[in-house]
Formats: sequence, structure tokens, C-alpha cells
Amino acid sequence: MDDQAHAARTMWNLLHDWWRMLPRQKRSLAAADAAIRQARKEIDWLGALPAQAAQAVLKTYFQAWKNCWDGRADEPRFKARLRTGLSVDTPQGRDLHVARVHRRWGMVSIPKIGRVRFRWTKNLPLGSRVGCEGRITGARLIKDSLGWHIAFRIQTFDPEPEAHHGPEVGIDVGVTVPLALSDGTAYSHGKWLTVKERATLLDLEQRAAHRKSCRRHGEKVSRRLRRTYDRIQGLRARAKHRHLDWQHQTTTAIARTYSTVVVEALQITNMVKRAKGTPDQPGRSVAQKSGLNRAIAQEAWGRTVELLAYKTQRAGGSLHEVPAPGTSQRCSACGHTTPGSRESQTVFVCKNPDCGWTGNADHNASRNILHLYRMGLALVPAAGRAVVRRARRVKPATAR
Repeated sequence: MDDQAHAARTMWNLLHDWWRMLPRQKRSLAAADAAIRQARKEIDWLGALPAQAAQAVLKTYFQAWKNCWDGRADEPRFKARLRTGLSVDTPQGRDLHVARVHRRWGMVSIPKIGRVRFRWTKNLPLGSRVGCEGRITGARLIKDSLGWHIAFRIQTFDPEPEAHHGPEVGIDVGVTVPLALSDGTAYSHGKWLTVKERATLLDLEQRAAHRKSCRRHGEKVSRRLRRTYDRIQGLRARAKHRHLDWQHQTTTAIARTYSTVVVEALQITNMVKRAKGTPDQPGRSVAQKSGLNRAIAQEAWGRTVELLAYKTQRAGGSLHEVPAPGTSQRCSACGHTTPGSRESQTVFVCKNPDCGWTGNADHNASRNILHLYRMGLALVPAAGRAVVRRARRVKPATAR
């Protein structure tokens, strides 16, 4: 599988060089297909990649350029060996021959590999279920620090969802309290690694730093140091999988309970900018800002919104975004914004003499978010929205 994945990555790089080398009028799908066939004949080790997987690389590359021309993504780039995740596509489902062995394991046929056992984590349309639950149209194999994973593509026939008649809710995202709802519900989580796993990770990081300091400049990385890096990546991948599982379970519960979900339109990229500054104008509280940036990145607020977008739509509800400024300083009881009302991260005390409302700061912010939606200040609905932006330093007219 590693040989196929590296061949697929090399095929992408060859296509990228071929595309940039040819004149604009000679670039076409047929010419690219002929170039791929010729490369597979002349380069022996490219034959490790099945022909259908090579066609999938070509299709993905052309789609990347279309996304660039439409302003939805940046220009396709060269895929480096050490910074690119390994993956292989199997675009035809009839070649997989998926079968369930027993409750926990299944078998699948991988082209040029053979029968491979995989962990059965979700029901697939097999046998008599093919007609009513759709059919398998392909698969994608992905490798991370924990090993190889397979994701099946399934064509389903989902009926139009019925209208959701649940209540409306506003959600405030944070670091201390990941999700605070306007009805007083809060979703939180603990550490993604156990105490023993965190101690092991710290020991491995210290060991890797010591071995790296002893390595001379330009010297090849030793196998011992590489194994240490692999163990570090394995622990971090385990924490990431646990976080993603928590996000899926939480967003599914929210989508099933509430008909309308309102969130803030946060500019996360601007929120995690560095505060280091310049030598002439150095930044303030650089270490604190770096820690806050790491905490924001670890919570993955953008992925939470993406999960809520399609899950609310599938459940018959909707997701809306409202402007973010002022939601933490405004009092949800009287509507006034008084300086100093948010006394701490968790306590909000309205300084308006006629109000004096006291409550949780995150709960207050979520109530303000829902209030903005009810006042008609919602932006374009997040579910089904087409994001159109101009990629930086890319001119679509000349890129073609």
C-alpha cells in the first residue's frame, strides 16, 4: 500500500509539472490521459499503482484546477514526500467485493494487494440491503500515524427530511467551555489523553529533543529518532480521533434536539494571528497569546460548524450565522452594553443600575447570539452556502 500511495503522489507531481510546462492551448484531459499511459509504460515502479487509481489522480487534479478558477481554493501545489499524507483511491465499487466476516471484522479486495481485513465500524449496503440502502461506489485508503484506514463511498437515496419542530438555540463556542447553549446546556470534555499517555508523550518529546540536539547539521535522522517521532505522532493521532468522535456525537445530539441552530460568524484565521510583532514594535503577552492560539486551534471551532451545517440540514433543521462583535459584552436581560460587565471568564454582572443581572458569561453570550437571529440580523444560512472567494496571488485568467 505504501508503494501505491507514493506512486499516486508521484503521479500528481508529474501531472503538475506536465501541466505547467505545456502551453495553454495544449492542455486537455485527453492529452493528460495519454501522458499518464506513456509514463506508466516507461517508469516501471509507477505500475504499482492500478490504472483506475491513476485515473482518479487525474480527475482529482483537474478538479483542483476548477476549484482554483472558481475562487474556491488555492492553486494546486507540489506534494512533498515528508509533508503529504499517503492515500490511494479505488474509484470502482465492483472491484472491492466487500464481505462481512463477523460482527467486528470485514474483508475487502484491494487492487494489486488482495483480500484485506478491516474493522467493521458501520453498516454497509451488502446483499439484500443494496436496493434499499444504496450501493458502494468506491473507496479511499488513507494512512496516518495509527495505520491504514478505508473510507467507503456510498450512493444513497435519502428522502426529503421532514420539517424539524424543535426549539431554537444559540451556541457560544469557547476554550474553557467548548459549547455553551442559550437554554443553559453546556457541552464540555476532559483531556484527550489519559494521565499515563500524557506522561509518555512528554517523555517521548523530551527524548526526541535530546536526540535531535545531539545530531550534527546535515546528518541523516537515525532509526531510533524516527521511531520516537512515530510514537509521538501515534499519540497525537489518537487524541485527534477522540476529539473528532466527541464532536460527531455532540453535533448529532444538537441537530436532533433543535430545529434552528445559531452560531457566531467567527474569523478564526484572524483570531489566531501571532502577537510576536517586529523588532521595532515588539508584541505584548506573546507567550499568553501563543497559548491561546494553540487552545483555539485544538478546539477546531470551524469543524464543529461544518458538522452542524450538514447534520441540521439532514435532520430537517437549519444553521444560521450572526455577527460576532459585542455578544460577550451585551447584557441579555436588559440589552445594554456597559464596560466592565464581564468580570471574569465565567461571571457576567450587568453594571446597568436598572438591571444588575448576574449569570454565566458563556450563557449570556449564547442568549445574545439567539437574540441577534430573532432580530433578523442573521447572515446567509451556513447550510448549503456556496463559499466564493478569490485565492491569494492567483489569476484565473492567466492560470488557464
